[in-house]
Amino acid sequence: MPKLAIRNLSLKRGGATVLQDISLDVAEGELLVVIGPSGGGKSSLLRCINRLNDIESGAVELDGRSIYDMPVTALRRQVGMLFQKTAAFEGTVADNIAFGARAQGETISRAAILDLMAQVSLEVELADKPASDLSGGQEQRLAIARALALNPSLLLLDEPTSALDPIATSHVEDSLLHLRENANLTMIWVSHAIEQARRVGSRVLLLDAGRVIREDTVAAMLDPERGDKRALAFAEGDRAGLQR
Repeated sequence: MPKLAIRNLSLKRGGATVLQDISLDVAEGELLVVIGPSGGGKSSLLRCINRLNDIESGAVELDGRSIYDMPVTALRRQVGMLFQKTAAFEGTVADNIAFGARAQGETISRAAILDLMAQVSLEVELADKPASDLSGGQEQRLAIARALALNPSLLLLDEPTSALDPIATSHVEDSLLHLRENANLTMIWVSHAIEQARRVGSRVLLLDAGRVIREDTVAAMLDPERGDKRALAFAEGDRAGLQR
């Protein structure tokens, strides 16, 4: 059984088709990278998986169960989401990490907070510092820790490093790859950076105009010499090449 199964998913917005007939399986522990031109439907696909968007037709199943048979709060405990730009709440770093759990009436211990910080390579000495003092890379790792506090089994990542410098990007990538290796966390990662897709992905999905163009291994899709010409055309910013 796949961790996530999507069957014939379609989405419309304002009468326009955003996603059309998307079918996809994601295995447990896999890191699927979604690439494609701006406006191709990548972020919309993620938003359908955790019900920020309601689909027009089709089915989405998590561990064999329809996400529409689950309360939204229960679904979002299992399916965490990290956006391009994060926002730290008022209070300390520890307060921010505990925010989601406490909002659901749960207690998270100090030891658990420090453990989460260690998992995302966030210095534990920052626990009692104001979250507003963090750098961009630290704030993004804080957002990962905050999502992990709910113990998700699937993490959706919408260009989580696009606003970061190369060093901060490397720290965030390392943190996420560490989680995948040590916690068997399944991830779907939207990225515009082809080199990043090569570094982090196990499989690549190319999405354009709301349709799946191709899905395959990183090597088959993104090898500079032997990869998919359409995927490489996107990497070079050549949208017309996607049609060839």
